[in-house]
Amino acid sequence: MPLSMVSSGELVQVIAINAGRGLRRRLASMGLTPGVQVRVINSQRPGPVVLDLKGSRLALGHGIAHRIMVN
Repeated sequence: MPLSMVSSGELVQVIAINAGRGLRRRLASMGLTPGVQVRVINSQRPGPVVLDLKGSRLALGHGIAHRIMVN
């Protein structure tokens, strides 16, 4: 399921990133790669999808979050 569909408070694992090379590289530089676990802090509209990634907060737009597949 896409990361944009995950409810707040859930812990999920990134399975794949369905995006171009540039976006995949940018997300990887922030630590968001397949296999990593993230906790969704906030995913309600309007506003960004806020993640807890290894103790850091990461905010992504819903369009980018929709390209990240999680389990």
